[in-house]
Amino acid sequence: MSYTIDRTFTDKEFSKVVERTRAALAAQGFGVLTEIDVKATLKKKIDAVVADYLILGACNPKMAYEAIKIEPQVGAMLPCNVIVRSTGAGLVMVSAINPVASMQAIPNDQLKALAGQVRGMLEKMIAAI
Repeated sequence: MSYTIDRTFTDKEFSKVVERTRAALAAQGFGVLTEIDVKATLKKKIDAVVADYLILGACNPKMAYEAIKIEPQVGAMLPCNVIVRSTGAGLVMVSAINPVASMQAIPNDQLKALAGQVRGMLEKMIAAI
């Protein structure tokens, strides 16, 4: 099982894919709680030059609440990270965590069922970009 849900764009600017990703997340009820500009951070901290790479910490409050009710320590695995990155040759890739894969470490069938619902929402989000 893949640990991410991916889609690659061949004819889109990085900033446009980020914009469309944010809109697709919102349409599925996700908000962006955190944003890490990996490119800028690595340049500042260690003077490394890398391609555009953005991590969006996305959260659907209703689903997060349900998960925390089922398994209070699950917060250590939240939010759902979505990355937008330039891969070279004009390609931009969006990858979302597969919550079913990430929740395999927790022996709780209710949580696994909820993770399946969230995976469906993230699949729809990726498809809508």
